[in-house]
Amino acid sequence: MTASNGGLDLASIRRDFPVLRREVHDGVPLVYLDNAATSQKPVQVIAEITRYYRDSNANIHRGVHSLSQEATGQYEAARDKVAAFINAPSSSEVIFTKNTSESLNLVAHAWGRAHLKAGDEVVLSEIEHHSNIVPWQILRDERGIVLKFIPMLPDGTLDLAEAKRLITDRTRLLGVTQMSNALGTIVPVHELTALAHEHGALVLIDGAQSVPHMAVDVQELDADFLAFSGHKMLGPTGVGVLWGRMSVLEQMQPFLGGGEMILTVTLDESTWNEIPARFEAGTPNIAGVIAFGAAIDYLGRLGMDRIRAHEIELVDYAMGRIGDIPGITVFGPPNPRQRGGVVSFDLEGVHPHDVGQVLDSRGVAVRTGHHCAQPVMAKLDVPATARASFYIYNTIEEVDALAEAIHEASRFFGNGHA
Repeated sequence: MTASNGGLDLASIRRDFPVLRREVHDGVPLVYLDNAATSQKPVQVIAEITRYYRDSNANIHRGVHSLSQEATGQYEAARDKVAAFINAPSSSEVIFTKNTSESLNLVAHAWGRAHLKAGDEVVLSEIEHHSNIVPWQILRDERGIVLKFIPMLPDGTLDLAEAKRLITDRTRLLGVTQMSNALGTIVPVHELTALAHEHGALVLIDGAQSVPHMAVDVQELDADFLAFSGHKMLGPTGVGVLWGRMSVLEQMQPFLGGGEMILTVTLDESTWNEIPARFEAGTPNIAGVIAFGAAIDYLGRLGMDRIRAHEIELVDYAMGRIGDIPGITVFGPPNPRQRGGVVSFDLEGVHPHDVGQVLDSRGVAVRTGHHCAQPVMAKLDVPATARASFYIYNTIEEVDALAEAIHEASRFFGNGHA
């Protein structure tokens, strides 16, 4: 397959990803379908990491020498690229972290500890990643805040009628994913954001799965925080982003103390640096951030609308091919336009880990487990699922390979549907 209906030149794209030419298990071609966990990296990103360490390695923001000034310029240029990618009003609203989890924790610690008191309500949803549940549970246990959860309906979508009942004038913050990592569900965050703002609550969006796969405009979204990770969108691991509305960020105390985040320090007291430096203590992942800028350039050249169209095509085809396999249950919304590039499934009578091992023997890499979404698994009444997740370089032929491998798993374990 050389092109998708979304207009992507798949043959050209795949040439940029050396790992896709790998073979595993002594000659079995790799079919990489674990993109919701982390994406593969193109040669342009890999080269940028090497180029930085070879030509420009120095610490940033602190030196007057040429290398430091050069590295600082490249690092801040990446911040500008991130801001443009999500249409942030100012690049100063872009804070670099290690990952989405740290970004969400930053909000819970730096905003939550300063503004939440006993009895205040935080509304989340039942389809959240653990990263958007655990920090709020910690704060609940420390401060006595109240957590409420928008229920998940049987098709993996959220109960919006119940959301309207849960979000009230007592709600101080709504924290919700834009796309479920476990089910692929695309959440109507615009509607929920408007509802929360009507009641005076702030809105935190977990964009770990959405930002890599669809156009996200923070001004149009109108949320107050957006968290996402570079490694799920062609960039290196160890780079995350928290975008925050400047008027809100200015009300927040530092998350970590140390170098760079201060303006003055005496033995008696300290004052804080301007934003975003206030929230970026210590030496950051300089090479990773600069290479993340190259990843954003790559996605920008492809176009997020074309990426989204390609994934809808893949998911639509995958749900048909997999859904026809006897004994298969596919979880999440039935409409491929209501979900991202994720297909989670269960093969009757076979544990997902066993399914995953058979698939791996045929070169097909999927994720098995609870996907850091144990409340979702509890709601589905399964211990785990197998999850295939797609990205820009995946093809219809790879979906066929997935379906054939699932058939093989059914035959191998003799679950009565082979």
